[in-house]
Amino acid sequence: MLKEITHFPGKTLIGLRSDTSLSNYAAPKLWPQFMPRRKEIPNLVSEDNFSVQLYNGIYSFKSFTPFIEFEYWAAVEVSDVDHIPAGMEVLEIPEGLYAIFIHKGPVTEFVQTLRFIHEQWLPTSGFEIDHRPHFEVLGKKYLGTQHPDSEEEVWVPIRAIS
Repeated sequence: MLKEITHFPGKTLIGLRSDTSLSNYAAPKLWPQFMPRRKEIPNLVSEDNFSVQLYNGIYSFKSFTPFIEFEYWAAVEVSDVDHIPAGMEVLEIPEGLYAIFIHKGPVTEFVQTLRFIHEQWLPTSGFEIDHRPHFEVLGKKYLGTQHPDSEEEVWVPIRAIS
């Protein structure tokens, strides 16, 4: 499942955001709002979509519950922010070290990917979660939330354990 560990140069995104929790998950409502408006965003870098989570001080999978709130974004990468469509916002993802994993399958199996990352890979990796955005890249291999062959890259911010 681990694709690689890489230094991420940072990116500028434009999109829609919502405060959410797993018990009241905003993604199923946010993406249908965002996708029809995606064409309003100028200066796109690629066709990839970004699903971004900002956990604001929650860095342990073990302490994460369905009721803990976090910030969720549906966004795209841009080269310039000279025009931000009404109701959308800019998100800067800073540079840093990331572990990239591949999730293959429907969204209902995504929790298995997260368990692998946090319960198997991370404890033996020599790394810990860093305080930066987590995100998924929904590229050409992303075929939708229910498709069994759908693939997305899961980017986890990490730093060496000191």
